[in-house]
Amino acid sequence: MWNGLVGVAKESYTAALGEGVVPRPLMMPLVRGDLVGLIWTRPLKVGQDALAGIAELANVAAAAGADEVVLAWETHDVATACELPIAGPAPCLNMVHATPGGHVLHQFPYSEQLLSRSPEGWASVAPDWWPAPAPQPGGELVPPIQAAVDFSFTPVELDHPDPFGVTVVLMEEDGYRISLTEAFAR
Repeated sequence: MWNGLVGVAKESYTAALGEGVVPRPLMMPLVRGDLVGLIWTRPLKVGQDALAGIAELANVAAAAGADEVVLAWETHDVATACELPIAGPAPCLNMVHATPGGHVLHQFPYSEQLLSRSPEGWASVAPDWWPAPAPQPGGELVPPIQAAVDFSFTPVELDHPDPFGVTVVLMEEDGYRISLTEAFAR
C-alpha cells in the first residue's frame, strides 16, 4: 500500500509542477487498510489561514475514524505559506505515515528541470528525483503537519446521523478538494 501512496503523491507532484504549480498539501486517510480518499487543502492565504487550512485536513480522517494517515507536502511551499523557516531539504516532497502510536517521516528530494516558461514568467518544471534518505521514525514535523496528524485521531463529536458525510460536504464547501474511494463515496 505504501508504495502505491508514494506513487500517487509523486505522480500528482510531477503533473502539477509540469503545469507550473506546486500541489497543495494532501492527506490520504486509511481505515483498516482501506484508503478513504485524497483530500487537498483549500486555497490558502499566507500566515494563520495556511496553518489552519493544513491542520483542518484532519477533519475527514477524524470523521472517518481513520487508524492511519499519510500526508504529503512540499518543504518550501508549506514553509512559505505558513511563514516558517525552511526545515529539511528543498525542494522536497515530504510524506509522513502516522498512526495513533507514532509517525515516520519520509523525504523525497528533487531538483527541478525547466521545461518551459510562460510569457507571464511561470515556470513549468519536471522533478528529477534524488535518492531518498532513510525514513525517520518520529521525525520532526512542521507545526501545521503535526497538528493535522494529531487531530486525525481525535474522535469527531458531531450531533448528526452521518458525521462523515456532513464533514465531507462542509469541507468541500470551504474549498477543499476531496476525492473519495468507492468504498467511502456517498
